[in-house]
Amino acid sequence: MMPPEIIDIGGLTSGDERVIDRVAREFEAPSRSLGMFHIVGHDFADADLARFDSTMRALFALPANVKHQLRRSRDNAWGYYDEELTKNRPDWKEIFDYGAEHDPTRPARSHSDGTNRWPPGETEIRAALLQHHAACLRLAKHILSALSLSLGFAPNRLADFFEGDSSFVRLNRYPMCRDPAAPDAPPLPDSGHLGVHPHSDAGAFTILYQDHVASLPVEAEERFVLVDPVPGALTVNLGDMLRVWSNDRYRSPVHRVLAQRDHERFSAPFFYNPRYDTVCEPILDADPNASPRFRPVSWAHFRDQRSAGDFADYGTEIQVDDYLVA
Repeated sequence: MMPPEIIDIGGLTSGDERVIDRVAREFEAPSRSLGMFHIVGHDFADADLARFDSTMRALFALPANVKHQLRRSRDNAWGYYDEELTKNRPDWKEIFDYGAEHDPTRPARSHSDGTNRWPPGETEIRAALLQHHAACLRLAKHILSALSLSLGFAPNRLADFFEGDSSFVRLNRYPMCRDPAAPDAPPLPDSGHLGVHPHSDAGAFTILYQDHVASLPVEAEERFVLVDPVPGALTVNLGDMLRVWSNDRYRSPVHRVLAQRDHERFSAPFFYNPRYDTVCEPILDADPNASPRFRPVSWAHFRDQRSAGDFADYGTEIQVDDYLVA
């Protein structure tokens, strides 16, 4: 099993059609085989990433009573949390979710929608985190165009689904763990802790910032393979809705995060998600005679069920395979 490819997307944000075409061609093979690749040439300045990293660490270093004032609730899905579940099992981590600013009195568009909670007086934390979200959103729109073209669609074929998107950033801190699960443990270990249990990402795709600690195994050829961080690169991980739109041509890989005995780890996925009223179903533009592999998926329902399963043990976590046509 080869590690994720490193793809230079330099010039993609310029809108140059030749660059979009080149990047689209380079996206296709890893999207089919692994559903994950690293990107360089992404226009994120080293100084901005360093500022973001230090800000993330500063947020998690806040006193416990301050963080708990920012605690996520059933009524507001964004904020601080340290009891998240994956596959109805507790993860070994702290998280902080946030998105674009909007009116906090606006009715929630979905149960998994949220309004930002900021630590009082920490204006630098707020500014740095919002800057990172905005930069990820700009980049994601260009990556979406290249992925669309790589599938044989028009570059703007998926763009309307993201007008009023439901994207957000998750900050992760994985503390050191005295009883980590072994790296070669079964997907759901009988003993020991995992940072995050096996899952695929729900939305279109994820743009992942991670530090130097290698803790991200991805499932390939029926085993987990550790993904080494690449200095200066971001990692793109395809999600369930892109798998649906591609009619199962592109993968949304199962992955997990290892807990570490001697290192803490920080990471920050930006989840690029469609707007809540989107109904995702296979797009057959490139092959009109193909049979749909999935039934239509209401994104709001899918996201709400996934969010509820993460927040607490509310039933079985929803999976995209539940929508496969028999």
